[in-house]
Amino acid sequence: MNQRADVKPITYLKNRTADLVRRVSEEGRTVTITQNGEAKVVVMDVEVYDQWRKAMALLKVLAHAEAEVEAGRTVSQVDVFRRAEALLRRAVLNG
Repeated sequence: MNQRADVKPITYLKNRTADLVRRVSEEGRTVTITQNGEAKVVVMDVEVYDQWRKAMALLKVLAHAEAEVEAGRTVSQVDVFRRAEALLRRAVLNG
């Protein structure tokens, strides 16, 4: 990724919005917009954004699971499968 090309001042966004949107969309790039020399926002393709959100959700699940393990709140694999099988049997009998 070419960081220099991916950082633009807010005036670039104001004056060339359609071009910026096209480039971001076609190339899957993210562009950082600066204001007064300071990074303020990031413009990204919606597919890249969706992938980022999914990755963040997975990281949150992993962090939660890690905390559960560290706290000793775990269940053995054997117990998990026993519980799953019991739930499936009940679902089949009631379904």
